[in-house]
Amino acid sequence: MESAKLLKAIIETAIDGIITIDDRGRIESMNPSALKIFGYEEGELTGKNISILMPELDKSKHESYIINYQNTGEKKIIGKGREVKGLKRDGSIFPFRLAVSEVQYQDRIIYTGFIHDLSKEKEAEELLKKYTIELEQLVEDRTKSLRKMLHELEEAKEEVNISLEKEKELNRMKSRFVSMASHEFRTPLSSIQLSTVLIEKYLQTSDTPQILRHLYKIKTAINSLIGILNDFLSLEKLEAGVVSPNDEVFNIIKFSEELTEEMQLMTKEDQIIIYQHTGSENEVCIDQSLLRNCLINLISNAIKYSGERTLIEFSTEINEKEYFFTVKDNGIGIPVEDHAALFQPFFRAHNTGNIPGTGLGLNIVRRYISLMDGKILFESSSGKGTGFTLIFGKKTDNNTSI
Repeated sequence: MESAKLLKAIIETAIDGIITIDDRGRIESMNPSALKIFGYEEGELTGKNISILMPELDKSKHESYIINYQNTGEKKIIGKGREVKGLKRDGSIFPFRLAVSEVQYQDRIIYTGFIHDLSKEKEAEELLKKYTIELEQLVEDRTKSLRKMLHELEEAKEEVNISLEKEKELNRMKSRFVSMASHEFRTPLSSIQLSTVLIEKYLQTSDTPQILRHLYKIKTAINSLIGILNDFLSLEKLEAGVVSPNDEVFNIIKFSEELTEEMQLMTKEDQIIIYQHTGSENEVCIDQSLLRNCLINLISNAIKYSGERTLIEFSTEINEKEYFFTVKDNGIGIPVEDHAALFQPFFRAHNTGNIPGTGLGLNIVRRYISLMDGKILFESSSGKGTGFTLIFGKKTDNNTSI
């Protein structure tokens, strides 16, 4: 008797729910925890089929489990713990762990179900899963942000390195220019000074040929100084980024004839510049100032690197799509091994010897042509003269290429 009371006390105070059913699945008893879990009052479910506590999907399976067990003895639920779903009185479905045992009592079989509500554990799992997903997303976002920051830092570092390298290169160029200019200025200035002294001397004896010879030297020296200053000013403007094309329509034949006449005054003894135009059109749309600077540089080089009594050819051509400007000479030419570095600043071909020059002219020409969306081609070899051709896409007066 005492044992029965003790067992009843244990069942009624158990934390987990305990339900007993008969061999037909009818509820015989539910302890207070089971009633609380499912939301029912004591005695309310007595005699009702246990399937009332099951969701719709599990109801049809339950009876077949019992019948199958009774017929075959095969246990699918009995003696095993498993996680299932329960249906509360309010219609809500919740998870619980079910363990079913079989008891032989007074010539009949009773099945006892032990129920452990998993709602809080599942909520905790879902919350943990949610936090885990949020944390993973946060880590992923943070990782992406860090990668982006690292990429931006690398780009900034690269930009700084490029800027520093450009600044170093500019400083090197300035240093080289100062060194070169001091040498190049000294020579013509010394020549001017000496020729001036000698002219004063020859004036006393009225030696006209000698006077003219030294006046020619002064003119040559001045032209050399002007060339150096022009190169320096052009380079400084290009580096400052203040040079931009300003296209205009003008007569290329008139422009070229005036330029030829001007450059003829700078030629050596018996050097002749011949100008020729090809094509029925005579108007171009291009930046006249930049084009003039390019052609002056090329013709000056042709004069400088060609001997006396030589011919310099200057030609222009207009076809359906392009403008062509060509300068050819019969001078010392450019060695093939120097072609690759020809347009680098301060570079001078190895066969220039004592011929003065800054090594900036062709670099400036190429940069001007690039600003005008043109291209420069050349043909040359040592001792066989040089030919440069400037090519520009044909434009209208509204700067639109045809």
